Amino acid sequence: MAVWKDEFMNQICILCVDDEPEVLEAIERDLRVFDDIFPVELAASAEEARKICSTIDGREDRLGVIVCDHLMPGETGVELLASLDVIPGAESARKVLLTGQAGHEDTIEAINRAGLDYYISKPWKGEHLQEVVRKLLTQYVLDQSSDPMSFMSVLDAGMIADAIHKKGMASDF
Repeated sequence: MAVWKDEFMNQICILCVDDEPEVLEAIERDLRVFDDIFPVELAASAEEARKICSTIDGREDRLGVIVCDHLMPGETGVELLASLDVIPGAESARKVLLTGQAGHEDTIEAINRAGLDYYISKPWKGEHLQEVVRKLLTQYVLDQSSDPMSFMSVLDAGMIADAIHKKGMASDF
């Protein structure tokens, strides 16, 4: 696994949370295209997700994107996503709620309380999940990385080039 690091930031990870093993496997399979540069971490519960967040922070890594199911035993995805805002290394992560069970009020709560960036209904198409994660990772990298150009082969190269052009950053690279 060739994971990207630079002097300013360690690994940027993707965290996937779902209590159903077959769903978690499907998410991992769909996001495997990012794994060489953005390690994909898997959690089967909110508690396990918090432990992974702590491990990621302990390694001085960051969470770029969190893909989370809504209905899980003990704690909803919205509650988990909202609580991660205060965890070091996770506070700037982009958040995706992936569920077939959330109603209109749940979705509004996710947007208002958990700072949801995207909502995807189950069943999803792998290409759509990849497109959403690519866009959100690109936004994360543009906000957090000193060298977004090094990610162009995996992320949205057009978004990166546009941001560099708009910010006049081309001379910085």
